[in-house]
Amino acid sequence: MRFSFWPAPTHTFEETRQLAEHVESKGWDGLWLADHFMPNAEDTSAAWPEAWTTLAAIAASVPRLRLGTLVTGNTYRHPAVLAKMAATVDHISGGRLVLGLGSGWQENEHDKYGIQFGTIGERLEKLDEACQIIKGLFSEASTSFSGKYYTITDAPLEPKPAQSLLPLLIGGGGEKVTLRITAQYADEWNVWGNVAELTHKMKILDGHCADLGRNPSDIQRSAVVLVFITDDANFAAKMNASTDRPPKIAGTVSELRDIMRAYKDAGVNEFIFPDFTLGPGVTPQKLDTLDQFIEDIAPAGR
Repeated sequence: MRFSFWPAPTHTFEETRQLAEHVESKGWDGLWLADHFMPNAEDTSAAWPEAWTTLAAIAASVPRLRLGTLVTGNTYRHPAVLAKMAATVDHISGGRLVLGLGSGWQENEHDKYGIQFGTIGERLEKLDEACQIIKGLFSEASTSFSGKYYTITDAPLEPKPAQSLLPLLIGGGGEKVTLRITAQYADEWNVWGNVAELTHKMKILDGHCADLGRNPSDIQRSAVVLVFITDDANFAAKMNASTDRPPKIAGTVSELRDIMRAYKDAGVNEFIFPDFTLGPGVTPQKLDTLDQFIEDIAPAGR
């Protein structure tokens, strides 16, 4: 199982770069960035750098980590333009990019930036069409597509991605539509969840693969969850029993080792650690927590 890091989107570029360099030096496998423009809150004044430009700069300065968006909102950019961006960043990185894509959900940034939001159904239909366009542009000499939402005509994409297959990751756990889109188009899939949630969702995904004639093992699976390393048994029990979103796992080093083994045994290929609970900036305490996780806990899931 791979282990990747997800810095909070409120970090400055310099902080993100420092964190990326640190986790690379400590043996982490990847770095993911959230594609949002502002907090999902009434107060939207927090500094919030743009994900793709940040990712391009990290790709040029950090030489080993896999890099990706968790996940790009499909509504924010035309899929042909996004494909061009992704292919370019793939070349900048030397072939280390994963294109994470989702239907888009954060309504306030659509409203404030004048981006059409639409219904859940419309956004999922757009995501389906976008997957077809992106995969066509990555693989064909030219691509034409005429759908309900997007039309492209004899569209080129040169240069192609540096990778022979630039992975398309779909993010989300909607069981009827999102997981069907994942089964049809994705090379990787990500969802928030504990082991029980991942096990349930993966069974649904496998069922969609069977319906579509796709080998489920063709799709890499990744999980993200808030992590608390703690010796406080009462706090850990409260976090593990919580049904509030986002999901959480908590425990001692030994207990979290067991949880990592459980994720691996469930079929998870990549575990993603967000630093959203570790405070702002690049602090010794944050780096110590990341080091403790990758050195003392992660090896149980390797």
